[in-house]
Amino acid sequence: MFDAFVSTFVSSTIRFLFLLAPFFVVTMFLALTRGAPKAEKSSIIRRATVSAFVLGVLLFFAGPLLFNAIGITLNSFRIGAGCLLFLTAISLVTSGTRNHATGLPDEDRDDVAVVPLAIPVMIGPATIGAIMVYGAELKAFPAVAGGLLGLVAALIIMAVLLHLSGYLERVLGKTGLNVLSKITGLIVSAMAAEIVLTGIAGFIAST
Repeated sequence: MFDAFVSTFVSSTIRFLFLLAPFFVVTMFLALTRGAPKAEKSSIIRRATVSAFVLGVLLFFAGPLLFNAIGITLNSFRIGAGCLLFLTAISLVTSGTRNHATGLPDEDRDDVAVVPLAIPVMIGPATIGAIMVYGAELKAFPAVAGGLLGLVAALIIMAVLLHLSGYLERVLGKTGLNVLSKITGLIVSAMAAEIVLTGIAGFIAST
């Protein structure tokens, strides 16, 4: 039981961290908070992380309920979510940005923590689908606990990276952050392929 918890926790932390596309989020955070005082940046990070956590937990447990409500199978959702995630991966690889969250708000906002930082920069459409798939795949309590804590750990790491965003920008520069975003895209594309192929294999087996 403990081994199942640990293995699920480690794998989920890595999965969710890459789904968040941390270096793209850092780039967007720097653009959204340019010139803001340190205290305000810390407040934005805290509220964005909490918002992403609340949404992530809801999605983590909502998968089976949603699938039953609209009459689709997990395998069908795997294929759809995987395809959407693959499009995001292509965008990250080609330009270092998510295809659904590339621009800054047109109007000045008093609070950018929830929109657009938490949604859709941190958790966008493709990430939503992937979180629902991963949550629905976990059945036993140790696996569910490990997956949920993996989501928490990934968000904590994301928050730490945002707090270090100024330092990362000085050390890596915009080019370095862009390159790391593209590398993240490669890994996300492999995750997307795995989700789609698992869905196809499961669909064929069920028929």
